Amino acid sequence: MFVFRLTDDVIFPPVHLASDSGILAIGGDLSPARLLEAYRQGIFPWYSENDPICWWSPDPRFVLFLDELRVSRSMKKVLRREIFSITYDHSFVEVIHSCRKPRRKQKGTWITDEMLEAYCTLHQLGFAHSAETWYGDKLVGGIYGVSLGRCFFGESMFSLMNNASKAALINLVHRLKALNFRFLDCQVYTAHMERMGARSIPRDEFVDLLRRDLRYETLRGNWKDMSGFGY
Repeated sequence: MFVFRLTDDVIFPPVHLASDSGILAIGGDLSPARLLEAYRQGIFPWYSENDPICWWSPDPRFVLFLDELRVSRSMKKVLRREIFSITYDHSFVEVIHSCRKPRRKQKGTWITDEMLEAYCTLHQLGFAHSAETWYGDKLVGGIYGVSLGRCFFGESMFSLMNNASKAALINLVHRLKALNFRFLDCQVYTAHMERMGARSIPRDEFVDLLRRDLRYETLRGNWKDMSGFGY
């Protein structure tokens, strides 16, 4: 298997040259310019502590088309009870810190110190955003990702209370739909997101989606004014 080694230039090889596992290149850095260019091409970083930065473009790609969101009957009941409130970009740093904590049966996390710093920088620049779920005044769940054009690239979620991350995701999907976004990139398969309606599509189709929806102006800045909307 041949894997490209990146130089200091913000240049990636074509995504069709990725290995069967989806890895395309190693090395480089997590500068804002490189990260944003990666997302524009359908590439994302994913690696473990003490490993080199690895860049991925898997085929197929796992995507949630916003019109295909599935909300279970039990979750609809939870939402009708209005036990949660949702905010945006109020607590980005807390959300990403919570997402990086190892899950059950996990020994570590892929959100390294370097990754955390890089996405906090993207947030400060107005490209990375979080949706936060609150139970009273306690942060109990959330999701964060990157927004470019009308594309939202989901990175990670966390939940400290049943259904808290689902509430954030559902609210985010409704907000994105209202802004004429059409999909949320989930990157790789998870059973949880499949139950929510995500599905695999060929990488070529995903790249076509990017070309279409990156033509629009990026909703850059702080998304706090999106808070308070219903589901």
